[in-house]
Amino acid sequence: MKFFLKTFGCRVNQVESQALFEEFQRAGWSQTPHMEEADLCLLNTCTVTHQADKDVEKLIRQILRRNPASRLVLTGCYAAAHKEHIRQTFPQAEIVGKYDLGKTLFNKEDVCWTVSGHEGHSRAFIKIQDGCDCFCSYCIVPFARNVKRSKPAADVLKEIETLAQKGFAEIVLTGINIGNYLCPQTGKDLAALCQDIAALPGHLRVRFSSIELQTVTDGIIEAMASRPDRFCNYLHLPLQSGCDEVLKAMNRHYNTQQYADKVALLRQKVPGISIFADVIAGFPTETEADFETTYHFIESQKLCGLHVFSYSPRPLTKASALPQLGHEVIKARANRLRELDHKLRADFAASLVGTEQEVFIEEHGKDGVRGVTSNFQQVLLENVSTPLHGLVRARITRAEETVCYATVIA
Repeated sequence: MKFFLKTFGCRVNQVESQALFEEFQRAGWSQTPHMEEADLCLLNTCTVTHQADKDVEKLIRQILRRNPASRLVLTGCYAAAHKEHIRQTFPQAEIVGKYDLGKTLFNKEDVCWTVSGHEGHSRAFIKIQDGCDCFCSYCIVPFARNVKRSKPAADVLKEIETLAQKGFAEIVLTGINIGNYLCPQTGKDLAALCQDIAALPGHLRVRFSSIELQTVTDGIIEAMASRPDRFCNYLHLPLQSGCDEVLKAMNRHYNTQQYADKVALLRQKVPGISIFADVIAGFPTETEADFETTYHFIESQKLCGLHVFSYSPRPLTKASALPQLGHEVIKARANRLRELDHKLRADFAASLVGTEQEVFIEEHGKDGVRGVTSNFQQVLLENVSTPLHGLVRARITRAEETVCYATVIA
């Protein structure tokens, strides 16, 4: 039996798909990249933007046209949030919740979201948490994943050890809202889990995926500060807006002063930390003045880079009922933020010239050996005569635009 598996969206979906891939292997299935020859087509979907919905629906139509005899299963956020639409538009598709896949596909009570590798990736990702019930006014995710679950701490530690033994030198802890991690067996929070991770043997480093500002506790900061060899000096702190009025309309639970205070504390406690952020361009209530306030706030914080989202209304959310801004306005604001992102990344790269960094080797390409520093700077290693793997020490010699160039320290 052959299966076709397509993953849309975030790192959490990618980890879940890796776990599903391993389950299929254990069940004796073989994977095919061709939907036309698959007995089962499984789509792990995303609905974070309107474009994500369109991408999923485009592939559904292709599968139904090219391989109508296959079993088509939809899981993930799009499947969870749009059940009635799917039933009416694509009645051939089965909708299966993430925590029902084990029983539906493998005759097991549940799929354990644990991976032993990460197909096609040099670094590994571990899903430690699922679900969010914050209900930010623009976000559809809580309508698809509002039940919060966390992986037992013992399972997380075992998974890290397994991946480290297989040669993964950098491991990313991911989830829908990882700061809400709470071990179901011991009650340990993320800070306590970090203490356990710090005690693990071996030369490996751990990176946090996106984490909400208000969940970055003193305990987490202390863990990062006390073990810079184990925890990357990098955080992705979603901002979404640098204007307090817009943050309130978004139902974000902080203001710009609190964000600035946390950034200052992190820089004080964690040497060399880089801070990246999400920002949304064109939220419905955002005036031109609000946008300028956001732009200048980001400049003032000297962030290291941005992930810019153009606002798109998502069904069920409160913001979708508001009067919407025009497409051209949103596009223009997003473009300005992306230009700012480029400048921030270039400034960050330039600031590292002359420093020594530990670089995680990602790939050997035609232009050299590429890697990433602990603080998430892309690096090209020059004059490398032998293959490199894992973590190496390097000196940054120059920066060109957003990329640093470095030589390996013997």
